[in-house]
Amino acid sequence: MSTEEHPAEPVKERTGAAPRSLAESLRTRDDASLSALLRARPDLITPVPTDLTQLATRAGTRASVVRALERLDRFALQTAEALAVAPEPATYDELLALMAGDDRDPAVTGALPQALGTLREQALVWGADDRLRLVRTARELLAPSPQHPSPTGLGPTVAEATSGMSPGRIQEIVTAAGLPTTHDAVSAVTSLTGLFTDRTRMSALLDEVPADALEVLSRLVWGPPYGQVTADPAPRLRRLLDCGLLLPTAPGTVVLPREAALHLRAGRAHRETEPLPPAVEPAATHRPPMVDATAAGQAYTALATVEELLKDWDEGGPTVMRAGGLSVRDLKRTAAALDVTEPVAAFWIELAYAAGLLASDGEAEERYAATPGYDEWMERPAAERWARLATAWLAGTRTAGLVGGRDAKDRTLSALGPGLDRSAAPEVRHRVLALLGTLPEGASAAPDSVLARLHWERPLRGTQPPGTAAPGTRVPTDDLRSRLARWTLSEAESLGVTGRGALSSHGRALLGLPAVAAQDTEPSGPGDKLPAHKRHHPAAEVPRAPRSPAERAADASHAARLLAPLLPEPLDHVLLQADLTAVAPGPLRRPLADTLGVLADVESKGGATVYRFTPGSVRRALDAGRAAADLHAFLAAHSRTPVPQPLTYLIDDVARRHGHLRIGAASAYVRCDDDAVLNEILADKRSAGLRLRRLAPTVLAAQADPATLLDGLRAMGFAPAAESAEGDVLITRAHAHRTPPRTAPEPVPEGPPVPDATLLGAAIRAVRAGDLASTTPRKTGPATAPAGEGGLPRTGSAETLATMQAAVLTGETVWIGYVNAEGAATQRVIAPVRVEGGFVTAYDHTADEVRTYPLHRITGVAELADEQA
Repeated sequence: MSTEEHPAEPVKERTGAAPRSLAESLRTRDDASLSALLRARPDLITPVPTDLTQLATRAGTRASVVRALERLDRFALQTAEALAVAPEPATYDELLALMAGDDRDPAVTGALPQALGTLREQALVWGADDRLRLVRTARELLAPSPQHPSPTGLGPTVAEATSGMSPGRIQEIVTAAGLPTTHDAVSAVTSLTGLFTDRTRMSALLDEVPADALEVLSRLVWGPPYGQVTADPAPRLRRLLDCGLLLPTAPGTVVLPREAALHLRAGRAHRETEPLPPAVEPAATHRPPMVDATAAGQAYTALATVEELLKDWDEGGPTVMRAGGLSVRDLKRTAAALDVTEPVAAFWIELAYAAGLLASDGEAEERYAATPGYDEWMERPAAERWARLATAWLAGTRTAGLVGGRDAKDRTLSALGPGLDRSAAPEVRHRVLALLGTLPEGASAAPDSVLARLHWERPLRGTQPPGTAAPGTRVPTDDLRSRLARWTLSEAESLGVTGRGALSSHGRALLGLPAVAAQDTEPSGPGDKLPAHKRHHPAAEVPRAPRSPAERAADASHAARLLAPLLPEPLDHVLLQADLTAVAPGPLRRPLADTLGVLADVESKGGATVYRFTPGSVRRALDAGRAAADLHAFLAAHSRTPVPQPLTYLIDDVARRHGHLRIGAASAYVRCDDDAVLNEILADKRSAGLRLRRLAPTVLAAQADPATLLDGLRAMGFAPAAESAEGDVLITRAHAHRTPPRTAPEPVPEGPPVPDATLLGAAIRAVRAGDLASTTPRKTGPATAPAGEGGLPRTGSAETLATMQAAVLTGETVWIGYVNAEGAATQRVIAPVRVEGGFVTAYDHTADEVRTYPLHRITGVAELADEQA
């Protein structure tokens, strides 16, 4: 921080006079400063305040102050905590002494102006450098009290600790401390405070204290400052009590006064002051092409997993539980089908839901199924499909990592169920990936350093409210923000945003981060440490305004273009082998993959997918309406190797027997032209459960339904075909089940959204106009309109009309009271331009536009003072 940014002399207000309140301080700000305040604290303009006084009042409410404190970084929060224990008002030098200590830590000295500027910008501190004031609500939250210890570990001041003490006892303490007695308790407390804040005299007093008594003070100096004593304290404690170094606060309880503790701390308010954020340290460095290739492989796997999930639920997925969500049993079944663990399966299910590819169908027996958007998504190029998944993950508030946990009512949180939204998730994901972007290209981050950085940036987020944490308490590593960060690192790797833990080039584009120059990213060798100037990239450190929807769409499109060349091209062929398997050496084109998925079963996955042909899989293709000749032609057209003879025999053999038996509804029957086959079925003991009996030489009747009969005969090794009432073979193609049109779930916002430039400009104009109406001086004297209830001017209708007509002729600006159709009363500053037909047309300074007002709704009118007109 340069000396120009923080001059040595106290900052003066632009008005030349020190503000007496936060509202007056806000009136000295320009539009840019007010915009920064409203952007940092968007809750202040929801709704837009009428004037700056209301804005200041809203900025001091407990809910708003707590929200603002939660968004401070650790050093800015420590600065606010120091102001909470400083005298009010405090000078900049007093604040610097509390933060930097007697040795004037240069790092703290250099960082303090920026931290103080942040507190000023957010209206948590106001006043010039010679009269700094912390907003009263913030002081109440951060100042020490017996119920809420201060994070600084400091106790009450001498004046606060002796407020209930008898005057005689105070005089005894003053005398024991070597000070002259006074005539009243107030001057005695002032004298004792002066002793404790005078470094020379305080050092002399401590030199007279025995070493064992000083050891007692050392245990209280960094907090908590309270201790317990017996009714007959030991001599070392008696000495401390006599000279006021320990003051009684309740029977059996003593406290170390704040002024004495600060002397023992060498003036520091905090044991550890953290002016600089901890660096995000590289864990390993890889070649950028390797990172991109690894991330692209993960992206392809992500697409394949989501496709497999929705294909598994294509005819209708699991039922929706009564309380909403997926049952534990269905989650386990889905995890087994995807060959992943249950938490990973929950992530893919939630990702498909967030992308709008999956939803409930809303029918009486509600089930999960793919949406019509899934079919549209499948028609897109692979890179665009990945971009849709990645953007949905990045912006979504549903948190799959919570699945299996418990909510506040001790209910299990289920996948696709309620209670999984966490509004902080998008911010944490963006920030974690942005921190990865600060490293050189190809470098992965040590997770602990990422967590440490996040804790420094938001030390209060997800922890105790301000003022309730014990002194010196560190944020636990299992808080929500830390868990979100760890889940982000894992999910980003699974999704292909990162590769080998490093941010990929398409991941960087997805975040809208600038590309890193090649000459700045090449590691000097495996294991070599990076030069200091290459460790971080400031472009990712600078906080950016939220991206607009158009910018996010452009970022996703750019990421897709970068990813597309890295994804494998779909193949139109397989390699048939003599062991009744087919090897797909890469991803297959969709028509080929769909047909092969019906004709064969997937045996293994990986870089190459292995399909196995079985009698059941061939029968499945025949049931779908394919003829044996079609299957032979399909295999010959898409195999780079000759079709093996065993596969040809398998298809012909299953086709020859397929449909030889016909099953229809009688309840159910079996008919066959070959009565020997029916005799074989009747003789088979496995057919006993079907309860078959012969009706004719070529017809058997069954007690089972057609579907059960069909499955039973197939289990016995036959290849029956179902037929219709007309005797035609039924083709049993699978019918895809789709939900009605569904939109992707909306993220749950974390408080009011950050206003854009248009809203900010309109809000500031409205606030300033309202402030002008409420603070503009009016003329005094006999002509002044008397103010009625609510401070509005009150004049008769004739006087109102005459004043308006005169203002039109002279061009003067007047102050009016106005009651709208809903009965709401407001005051406005207007410049009348026309009065006719019972209406006045005027330029309304409050609304910054020309408006027309009915005269009968104007309560009164008053002229403005000459210097303000």
